[in-house]
Amino acid sequence: MPVYNFKSMGVVPTAKDLVDIVLSKTQRQTPTVVHNGWAIQRIRQFYMRKVKHTQTTWHEKLSTILEDFPKVDDIHPFYSDLLNVLYDKDHYKLALGQLNAARGMIDKVSQDYVRLLKYGDSLYRCKALKRAALGRMCTIMKRQGPSLAYLEQVRQHMGRLPSIDPNTRSLLVCGYPNVGKSSFMNKVTRADVEVQPYAFTTKSLFVGHTDYKYLRWQVIDTPGILDRPLEERNTIEMQSITALAHLRAAVLYVMDISEQCGYTIKQQAALFQSIKPLFANKPVLIVANKTDVVALADLSAEDRALLDGVAAEAAKVSAGGFEGDKPGSNLIAMSTLTEEGVSVVKQIACDRLLASRVEIKLKSKRINEVGNRIHVAMPRIRDGTARPPIIPASVLAKKGLPPAAPRPTERDLQEAQGGAGVYNADLRKQYDLKDEAWRYDIMPEIADGHNVLDFVDPDIDARLEALEREEAAAAAEFEALDTGLADDHLSQAEWEDLHRIRDRKKRIVADNRRKRAAADNTPRIPRTLDAPRSRSRGRSLVRKRERAEGEGMEVDGAEGGEVKRLHSSKSRSMSRGRSMSLAAPGAKSGLKDSAQQNRGIKMADKAQIRMGRMARKGEGDRHIPDLKPKHLFSGKRPRGSTDRR
Repeated sequence: MPVYNFKSMGVVPTAKDLVDIVLSKTQRQTPTVVHNGWAIQRIRQFYMRKVKHTQTTWHEKLSTILEDFPKVDDIHPFYSDLLNVLYDKDHYKLALGQLNAARGMIDKVSQDYVRLLKYGDSLYRCKALKRAALGRMCTIMKRQGPSLAYLEQVRQHMGRLPSIDPNTRSLLVCGYPNVGKSSFMNKVTRADVEVQPYAFTTKSLFVGHTDYKYLRWQVIDTPGILDRPLEERNTIEMQSITALAHLRAAVLYVMDISEQCGYTIKQQAALFQSIKPLFANKPVLIVANKTDVVALADLSAEDRALLDGVAAEAAKVSAGGFEGDKPGSNLIAMSTLTEEGVSVVKQIACDRLLASRVEIKLKSKRINEVGNRIHVAMPRIRDGTARPPIIPASVLAKKGLPPAAPRPTERDLQEAQGGAGVYNADLRKQYDLKDEAWRYDIMPEIADGHNVLDFVDPDIDARLEALEREEAAAAAEFEALDTGLADDHLSQAEWEDLHRIRDRKKRIVADNRRKRAAADNTPRIPRTLDAPRSRSRGRSLVRKRERAEGEGMEVDGAEGGEVKRLHSSKSRSMSRGRSMSLAAPGAKSGLKDSAQQNRGIKMADKAQIRMGRMARKGEGDRHIPDLKPKHLFSGKRPRGSTDRR
């Protein structure tokens, strides 16, 4: 189970503050202007939106409060009983239940009034329904004021509770008040618990942490317990009882053998007997504290017998003991003042708890499932190569052993074989191959025991020559067949055209091959130096007609006939280029002749007349002129001032 973090709960506001928060949010996040001249459906939607937004805000706020507080039935039994001890479980559940009921009532009010608003016939009636809905919601929440105040106090107190993990390794210190529990905790952990010479200095649970065997342990200091019936114990004592009942921890029952705490050894032994059922299946140690005042050997026979009896009872109910433990091994002497025996108590308690946890896990059903998945790997001898340990020369010299023969380095080999510039390092000796004999092969194997020579065909040249002769014969046969068909079916003119097409195709293919062979690195001629290309891109009507004639297009007026000049409007001048068109439309324009082209021009001009009257540049002009800018005409300008606001 997770460790519960009660410090992350949000603040619970009072009923008045919650009403102000919700209404202010509704005012800020919904429209605020409504006019009587609006359509009734728009007015209804305006007020329905306010009611729905208010209901949604209430729902979110109350849901957040209900989700932040832990549910008593879903948390660990330790925290469940602790909540019951500190805050009364019934009162706690009742407060949360009232908020949950209020949330449902607010949702129902919103649903009812939204249904009524759908039939509102005027702005006044819709506004009245809205006010009634918001008023009923606020009245419902004002009645929850005591519950909200109670939950806020619970939240503040729960935020001060220590973070206790019920399932981790824990040491639980218990006993009569003022016997040295907090002093022991201050010695073994870094906690700073208040220590005073009077009873019930510790009024709640305190947690500290310590390390043992590279593991983190939590030490829990509990308030003192008095020997009286359970019904008579107060809230402070019940916290200790709850911790003893639910936490899986090693219990350290501390006894003051000097009796300076105000309680005799007989009373402390009687308390142990009364709470003994809470120690079942837990490691229990009896810690005799304040041995700096009275040693164990100085006790009377009666008191010593009581101590031994308590230790024997602890051994009976304890779990996690070691085999061969001597009688009375559960009784350990300690002095928190001189710190004598403190570390021994910590060590024995931790060891016993670890043994107890392992024993519980071995008895569980899961051990068989986990044991089947555990495999202990044992190392095997890899090969027969000797790998002696490498011992530094300094260690050998200290032990008086002869130094080992140094292994030659690459620099030593270089100096022995001619020095730098002459020596050629052998790189193949480091090759990691399947067979070391392959290192110096001239052509090493590359795939499945074969190398390149195994894939070379000795007759490849003869086969290639035969294939080329066969392709040449097939091409000659195809040309002869093609020539015969052309002579039989084509006329002289068609034959000449065919030859002209074939020659042009051959030139195109040859140019393409030449460009590909040169990797398309032919220099580009600038447009300014390419006169024919520059003239061809001009916008002259004469050049356009020349291009059209060169492409085989028919141009109106090319034969010298009279061409009728058309106008797009009677008010237009004859000198305008747009008002007439003497050239035929282009092949890709989709127009039949110049008359149709001029008709299109006139239609476009007529469409623009409406735009011109509206002072728009075209259909895409969405500009709305502002004849009276607000920043120039708003505000007052008193005499002698130029301020506009």
